Amino acid sequence: MITVVIAEDHQAMLDGIRLSLRLENDIRIVGEAGDGEQLLEVVREKKPYVVVTDIRMPKCDGITATRLIKKEFPKIKVIAFSMFDQPVAVAQMRDAGASGYLMKSSSVFLLQKAIRAVFLGHTFFDDAIIAQDAAAIDNNVLSVREKEILRLIGEGKSTEDISELLCISVETVKTHRKNIHRKINLHGKSDLIRYAIESKFDF
Repeated sequence: MITVVIAEDHQAMLDGIRLSLRLENDIRIVGEAGDGEQLLEVVREKKPYVVVTDIRMPKCDGITATRLIKKEFPKIKVIAFSMFDQPVAVAQMRDAGASGYLMKSSSVFLLQKAIRAVFLGHTFFDDAIIAQDAAAIDNNVLSVREKEILRLIGEGKSTEDISELLCISVETVKTHRKNIHRKINLHGKSDLIRYAIESKFDF
């Protein structure tokens, strides 16, 4: 029996996952969590074979939680289940020790397949993630300066503010912003601001 703990802070999504796995004879949900801190507590209590976790969660994000789980329980397999497909997010979950990464738009059957795959020691990444990774290996890594600018955007700083703080021209800041858009596959100013604010990555 593959025991699973699910971490998801949206109840409707959690209910859907629970229902999708209920009829599977070889998979059993033994615990649920609505935030990262609770996830760690449930994992320590239940010691499941597989953890399925969102990335964006209150109190402790999925990346940090994954890193802590893998440090304490190296044999537990972790699958990211997220609405974000940016290479930065995927890379950080991989670095934290995740064995799989699925989009929330994936079918429940794909989630079942992923759980079985990582349980057997394989990795399992959404096809869309694999396609992005192929294009991202050489080009889609943010530079130190780009990460710095993204952090400042998340703090609410304007292009002019960033120019002054970093002692670079406004045009240089704009160029960096365009590169960030391209590298993490964002499409507008509002997307970039939302991504920078919501991100819990270690920029």
